Amino acid sequence: MGIETKSISIEKVKTSRIDQIDFNNLAFGSVFTDHMLVCDYKNGAWELPKIVPYQNISLDPSSKIFHYGQSIFEGMKAYKDKNDAIFLFRPLDNHKRFNISANRMCIPEIPEDYFMDGLTTLLKLDSAFIPTNAGSSLYIRPFMFASGKGFHASPADEYKFIIACAPSGAYFAGEVKVLIEQTYSRSANGGVGFAKAGGNYAGQFYPTQLAIAKGYNQVIWTDDTEHEYIEEAGAMNIFVRINDTLITGPTSDRILDGITRKSIIEIAKKEGIPVEVRKITVTEVVNAAKAGTLKEMFGAGTAAVISPISAFGFKDTDYALPKLDTPYAQRIKKIITDIQYNKSDDPYGWRYKVTN
Repeated sequence: MGIETKSISIEKVKTSRIDQIDFNNLAFGSVFTDHMLVCDYKNGAWELPKIVPYQNISLDPSSKIFHYGQSIFEGMKAYKDKNDAIFLFRPLDNHKRFNISANRMCIPEIPEDYFMDGLTTLLKLDSAFIPTNAGSSLYIRPFMFASGKGFHASPADEYKFIIACAPSGAYFAGEVKVLIEQTYSRSANGGVGFAKAGGNYAGQFYPTQLAIAKGYNQVIWTDDTEHEYIEEAGAMNIFVRINDTLITGPTSDRILDGITRKSIIEIAKKEGIPVEVRKITVTEVVNAAKAGTLKEMFGAGTAAVISPISAFGFKDTDYALPKLDTPYAQRIKKIITDIQYNKSDDPYGWRYKVTN
């Protein structure tokens, strides 16, 4: 049973910022809605969530987030259909993964009703910020971090859960060129690679900047020991198409259990596309590129949905992907986005209606 909506206190803004937003020219995640949800964990329990005007956060300099990195987040989107009804895409999977991340980082779990009722109340309040332009959506960022004080290296005793939202355009524009990483690692066995922990992404920035300096857009991460197994593309899961078979690596301690990834696998199976979930070696991909059997590579994640890869670099050689008339990436992305925007039937039960 969910918390009653009346239990969520709401402090509305005095003046909306919506007139300052150009919905026809939205960047990704750089302008924000009027309100945010805040919920504090103190004295061993979660307090009732509240919605307040979007604002800065004040923290003690000894707050443990600054020193020991207890921080997790999720990425979600809200969509409007042609009748202005609001929808989410597999939000209960986001909540489940959020708590998996929380457990790994020794952070208390957030109850489902706090997460879902808080989110839907926030979306209804700021519904005018959900874009209706093609390809746009309201990006939703639930996050949680250690707000408890002290320099002692131990889990905090207080935490803050926040949901903030940003009307956004496309995450990536067009195809990307990637570099297969052979020196740095994103994560390791027994580590926190499967969690959406802030530090996972901070550690990616330096190798990615090195790749950008060489003319690439992103890095393809490989395993931490041999650098032979392909694992993720930037901050996304990765798919490889060899001939007519779509291949993606299995989830593990090192690889995020992506919701878009799971959706692609289910759609591909339903569409009759051969799918293999198995380890993929760099050697296999390079040999397929040389033989002309490598047809597609693409990243998959909430922000971009599917991001086609136009070429990859490995050991000072670039390999271009062919231009296809009907790539799997385009076909599957349309199926996903049509479900998200309520343009088609949803045989999977993924669409979650927020308003009528």
